Amino acid sequence: MIALPVLSADDFSRAPDALADALSGCGACRILGWPDPSLRCELRGDLKRLQAAGALSRAAVGRSDGRALRDDIRGDATLWLDDPRCGAPARAFLARMDEVRIALNRTLYLGLSECEAHYAAYPPGGGYARHRDRFRDSDARVVSWVSYLNDDDWHDDDGGALRLHLHDGAGDVSPAGGSICFMSELEHEVLPSMRERLSIACWMRRRERDPS
Repeated sequence: MIALPVLSADDFSRAPDALADALSGCGACRILGWPDPSLRCELRGDLKRLQAAGALSRAAVGRSDGRALRDDIRGDATLWLDDPRCGAPARAFLARMDEVRIALNRTLYLGLSECEAHYAAYPPGGGYARHRDRFRDSDARVVSWVSYLNDDDWHDDDGGALRLHLHDGAGDVSPAGGSICFMSELEHEVLPSMRERLSIACWMRRRERDPS
């Protein structure tokens, strides 16, 4: 396993260009301590509230006519953060992601026009098979971001790591806390966990190109 570049929350806040440098290098970067404990707790509470209300739905794979429920590939339940049932923490998260989008555009000229994000809850044993976030028939998704909302007592033995398949090998990211940012073209997978795994998945998108 290879080690990924790492930024602290303070470094990330003071020097957003450092994230762009990491992405242009190996294509991925960990951000430790972000969201901060207060926002992470609020986001987790919002997710648990929505979960208890039955607002999350089983996630599908593919899109358009190829969209399907495949428990053998993907086991999470999700709700988009722009859903009106989501609370103020979700709106705060989306606003912060939009700031990151603008900063990456300024440095990497990626043409990112919007962010989309959803809550994700994986049951014990749930995972997501190896895949890319960028669809085969669309290059709209450019940058992926995952923030972890699990309790502080998460241990490596609990599993649930995000495994990134980089050009030089694979790197695992524990869902204990913090965030991971990577280019959407990179293959990755969510390894099964022994307990419920909570997160937010976000994608920074550019406008889809006309295939004609």
